[in-house]
Amino acid sequence: MNRKWRSIIAVLLALTLLVAFVPGCAKDEPADEPTTDETVTEEPKTDIKAAMVTDVGGLGDKSFNDLAYAGLQKAEQELGVEIQVLESKEITDYESNIDQLATAGYNPIFAVGFLMTDTVVKLASVYPDTNFGGVDEEFYDGIPGNVVSLLFNEHEGSYLAGVVAGLATKESFDSKLNSDNVIGFVGGMDVPLIKKFEAGFIAGAKSVNPDVKVISLYTGNFTDQAKGKELGYSLIEQKADVIFAAAGACGTGTLVACQEKGALFIGVDADQYITIPGSGDVMLTSMMKRVDAAVFGAIKSMVDGSFKGGTAQYFGLAEDGVGLAPYHDFETKVPQSIKDAVDKARQDIITGTIKVPETP
Repeated sequence: MNRKWRSIIAVLLALTLLVAFVPGCAKDEPADEPTTDETVTEEPKTDIKAAMVTDVGGLGDKSFNDLAYAGLQKAEQELGVEIQVLESKEITDYESNIDQLATAGYNPIFAVGFLMTDTVVKLASVYPDTNFGGVDEEFYDGIPGNVVSLLFNEHEGSYLAGVVAGLATKESFDSKLNSDNVIGFVGGMDVPLIKKFEAGFIAGAKSVNPDVKVISLYTGNFTDQAKGKELGYSLIEQKADVIFAAAGACGTGTLVACQEKGALFIGVDADQYITIPGSGDVMLTSMMKRVDAAVFGAIKSMVDGSFKGGTAQYFGLAEDGVGLAPYHDFETKVPQSIKDAVDKARQDIITGTIKVPETP
């Protein structure tokens, strides 16, 4: 019995020492040491406050203004930039909106649309320490030193849209296409910028279908969807079966006309298959302008200190600043011959083999 009890006592003593030893060792372990699987992420930090003033189409235009705002939002998410947007209901709002943002310390400020060119010229001198981005603004008397002009080769992308339309009306791969060989163009205001869209579209269509008839109509503004619908009806009544609209929010009305009367539609600026839900039955493709990328790039240059005022930046096919959206619901319908023709035209424009006109 003595030997048995001695063994039991020895075991108990060993356990007691072990329990006492473990907490002592645990005190040496750092309490809040992160494991190797944990990653520490830091939010991007910057003092830059970027803003934009919309054109009269405002946010929700499914096109130009929305794209510019998307560029601001990307800068907010990826660069930590504080952003603001003021919408212009009337042309008379331009100056007061820019003045409000500049006074509040926003820099850079993006003025969206060529109609704001004169306002930017005026206020750039009033606020010499504020940088401006003029989206689609061409300064013929010289670009102010604190302004960067963001311009696009719309005629190049529209040429590709014309190739699609010119071949589509001839090859009739969809029931909405007829045998009359007529296509249409709906423009907004009859100004040089929109003429670039029209010129490229006509040139592209004629390059693959010399006998095609192209009818062009203008709404006179960028906001009247009812007018866009009316002109869409008119073009379809004149046998147009593919219509390209470069008319801001008016184009949505033209799209509805295509859906109601049976024609195919080519969108503009954004991939409008995505921005206009329920458009897939007529949305053949869209001529995209990477306004979002241009705005984001200008903000990034402010953040990294490389912003160069007094300059113009051009975004064409070579810079991936314009181009065609996917065919989406028409992907399997569009013949490979049309896709190949578009690819060839793109390369020929980039290499300079094709010179796209800027006026009809």
